[in-house]
Amino acid sequence: MKAAVQRAVGSLTLLSCTAMNLSAAIAQTAEPPIPQTAGPTKADGDAPLSAAATQAEQQLRQTFTNLQFEDFAPAPVKGPIYQATAGGRIIYYAPQSEHLLFAAVYDKNGVNVTALAQDASARKKLGSLDPAKALVIGPAGAPTVIEFTDPECPYCRALEKFWIAKAAEGKPVRRLVYFVSGIHPQAAAKSEHILCSPDKEAEFRSIYGGAEPAQLRKCAAGHAKVESDAAAVRKVGITGTPTLIVDGKLVSGFQQGELEQFLEEHSKKTAAVAAQSAKIDAKP
Repeated sequence: MKAAVQRAVGSLTLLSCTAMNLSAAIAQTAEPPIPQTAGPTKADGDAPLSAAATQAEQQLRQTFTNLQFEDFAPAPVKGPIYQATAGGRIIYYAPQSEHLLFAAVYDKNGVNVTALAQDASARKKLGSLDPAKALVIGPAGAPTVIEFTDPECPYCRALEKFWIAKAAEGKPVRRLVYFVSGIHPQAAAKSEHILCSPDKEAEFRSIYGGAEPAQLRKCAAGHAKVESDAAAVRKVGITGTPTLIVDGKLVSGFQQGELEQFLEEHSKKTAAVAAQSAKIDAKP
């Protein structure tokens, strides 16, 4: 197995503010699942694994050699597993045992097939976004990202610091910003304040830098934009902030490593284009 799987197993923390805990909501509202007998396991010492389970364990250890497995036993999930989307997130359902699985599924090559499915789902919905209605932050000509953000989300503020640091390094981005106002109580009011300011980009940076104005600005255009963004957020299925679309890929939370890679790749492309242009200009 690729080392990428091992890294992914240790980095499942999502640095984002979320609108709801979907698994908790299901636990509160769903009927309890029918108890299932898991069968004999090594862990309980009642009996050895079946021949099929022993073969599965051997295959697991031979295929994913970069991981160390301590225990192996039959899972409570029974029967076929199906894929669904809820709140913009891929989940899995096993109807026979009535289980929901909130998981990232990797193939033997280290490819996160759950992320691929989630990206494909998000791309289908991106057609509903109108770039002309986004708040644009950053210079024209820079690599563009779509950003769903909340002025009260601490991870969004951390992301803002990251963008500022990258711009200082000569790696700016052009951000098409849509505000998410359904998570924190003052998000809508602060978003409207930014949109009603004479210099929206400057006020955006001020608010995300921690400024707390004594009085928040209000205006019809800003209020309409906040409501329009909320409708777009619902349509695309965004439930956490920050959420970004980077090169057509959905990035949930402040994933610094992915963003560093995105900027580095664009920097290399820019350098290659500049070098090629210099060669052409140098020719007699």
